[in-house]
Amino acid sequence: MRTRRRFILGSATGVALLALTAWAQVLDLPPRAPNALSGSEFARRVAMLDLGERDREVYAQVMAGNVPDFLRRLCPVPARSVVEGRINSGTYYVTPDYLAVGSDDDYFLAPISPYTAQRIAEALHCTLPTPKMVNQIFFAAEVKLAPAPIPPSAAMTTVPVFRQHNDLVRAQRAEQLPAHPLGALVAGHKKDVVLTARLAANPGKVAIYGWHRTNGLPIQPLYLKHSAAWVDYSQCVRLVQQKMVANETARTVAEVLADPALAGLLSDEGPLAAVRYPTNAPLALQTLTNQASVNRLMTNAAFDERLTSFTFNPEVKVRVNLPGEAAFAAAGKVLLIFYALPNGNSTDQTAGRIPRPGDDWRFDIQHIDAQTRFLRDLIKDRAVVVVYLEAAGKSWPAWRKAHGDRQIPEIVATVKKLFPGRAVEVVLNGHSGGGSFIFGYLNAVDRIPDDVVRIAFLDSNYAYSRAQGHLDKLVKWLSSPRQPSLCVLAYNDAAALLNGTNFVSAAGGTWGKSHAMLRDLAGTFQFTSQTNAGLRKHWALDGRVQFLLKENPERKILHTVQVERNGFIHSLVSGTTNEGRGYEYFGPRAYTRWIRPE
Repeated sequence: MRTRRRFILGSATGVALLALTAWAQVLDLPPRAPNALSGSEFARRVAMLDLGERDREVYAQVMAGNVPDFLRRLCPVPARSVVEGRINSGTYYVTPDYLAVGSDDDYFLAPISPYTAQRIAEALHCTLPTPKMVNQIFFAAEVKLAPAPIPPSAAMTTVPVFRQHNDLVRAQRAEQLPAHPLGALVAGHKKDVVLTARLAANPGKVAIYGWHRTNGLPIQPLYLKHSAAWVDYSQCVRLVQQKMVANETARTVAEVLADPALAGLLSDEGPLAAVRYPTNAPLALQTLTNQASVNRLMTNAAFDERLTSFTFNPEVKVRVNLPGEAAFAAAGKVLLIFYALPNGNSTDQTAGRIPRPGDDWRFDIQHIDAQTRFLRDLIKDRAVVVVYLEAAGKSWPAWRKAHGDRQIPEIVATVKKLFPGRAVEVVLNGHSGGGSFIFGYLNAVDRIPDDVVRIAFLDSNYAYSRAQGHLDKLVKWLSSPRQPSLCVLAYNDAAALLNGTNFVSAAGGTWGKSHAMLRDLAGTFQFTSQTNAGLRKHWALDGRVQFLLKENPERKILHTVQVERNGFIHSLVSGTTNEGRGYEYFGPRAYTRWIRPE
């Protein structure tokens, strides 16, 4: 009877292990769509994004199933340990290569932050490896690629260098394909993002290990000096399925790591209980928080421009679009344009691109990147730089309500540090709720500084208030010997209808606020007025002060149309010799050839 009972238990275990083995070899992902982006297309799509935005794109693509077919079929890795004379053995399953977006024919190994890596892993019932597991994976690999380092540079955290290394690795892998087709376990070509007990004492850090030479020795020992926001070309993510076998018993990797008797199968650090990266924490950009830096410049060769991003606490995302080095060499000064984003728009949407199927409509309504490129072609004596300012919740009025105005001038001062030794002219510009940023700036300073050469409201002066001292500060500023400029664009939003109903009052919208501002300024400056084709133009101080107020007899919503139809361009050159050159305000787009294709 005892023998029969042992046989039944053994049979049940065997059946369970067979079922586990069959199930455990495939990632739980939807099929890849026929029209999904290729790896090359995806890399181009994310080339200009900052880390947080890029991570979100990778997550979305993976969850939608845009993963090569070969990466879905997992590979077994054996594990063995000896504890107090007892031999433990096990098998776990890993992706044959690092996490990638695209197809078998065209895939992109995607470096991502540890937070997004953990989020993807858990969504797919997986985890990340420990350093010991990275060693085991290397020795189990059919294909051992030699590391191919790229010399360190400021660009090593940018997508162009990611693509360069991806091409190097793909070329190495192609040489092995006749003997080892896609799906064979491959290692040695990247460092791994790993789990380690040392993460508990190093919150906000990423643990990196591996990049084994063909002799089995890793280039990178276990390293935790980088912040979690450090993602360079050499580090990638390999997924380890949670379900595994330990001593012929179905377990999970987490259970084995937490078990003192079994942890040695997967860890050289003893038991690891609940070790993981947070999945809901913001990336703490330590060297980039409240500190503008040129150390993370990305280059967009198509338009000879460079990008850098950082976070200004509390909760402001800053992206700086700079022209190439040649523009700085040729220009005497830097024209530094701070563009506060409209309510509800992301930086990518505001920058704009040629829309793709499924894109949000906001990608095709402002095109500030393209309008900036037009301006660079027009203004040759300045290096034209645009700074996108995206507040938390995509609302500057809400941000000011939460945080006040005191820190707004610090944002401007921080970005100016990008240009030491250069003469910098500041422009404060914004659309919609972005105008709230400008008024917050005015509230926070005793007087408008001399380096502010222009202020522009693109249908955005809702917060204008004479009682808060805005008029006095504007009058003193406009009267200074430096002869700064003010441009106000608005339309008759009081007449506009949304679903057949008015949505702003005669006094509360930009039409009412612009007329109030105009009346107030007319108490000091003499204005000239004319109306042409429904566009009322009022100007003073030889055109340095200009109001363009669009009538609205058809009662349409023209809020963003003003920006789209060359409004940003006009707001930067009104009252100068460049006004009207190559464009017409409220005319057809003059910047179409400058729009980023994807």
